[in-house]
Amino acid sequence: MATIRVFEPALCCNSGVCGPDLDQSLVDFTADLNHLQSQGADIERHNLANDPTAFATDDTVRAFLQLAGSDGLPLTLVDGVTVMTGTYPSRAQLERFAGLGAAAVPVVPDGAVGLAVLEAEPDAGGCACGPDGCC
Repeated sequence: MATIRVFEPALCCNSGVCGPDLDQSLVDFTADLNHLQSQGADIERHNLANDPTAFATDDTVRAFLQLAGSDGLPLTLVDGVTVMTGTYPSRAQLERFAGLGAAAVPVVPDGAVGLAVLEAEPDAGGCACGPDGCC
């Protein structure tokens, strides 16, 4: 299973879901994160105010902050690779990143060269797009 790390700007508390003015994107992300953790996903969030060591010890995060600054956060990494910046991932995106559910990203074994084959859905006229299709 993939390792997902979300690096957030300085928030008032670990989840950012506190105080009189709640940010709905933080409420949604907190619920999505808790849901994925309950499904066994390896996902963590790091708040710049409460966990600066996580930012300082990760080369990718440190380089990102040097270029974009904290205004570019949140930063989402999957297995150390930057997959999103400036916005929180949706539940569907998190599930795909984690390899959960039908939206899972296929894993290609190390050293293998993979080719994804996408099957087209037939349109209303019954035509499937593809090499021999009508599109």
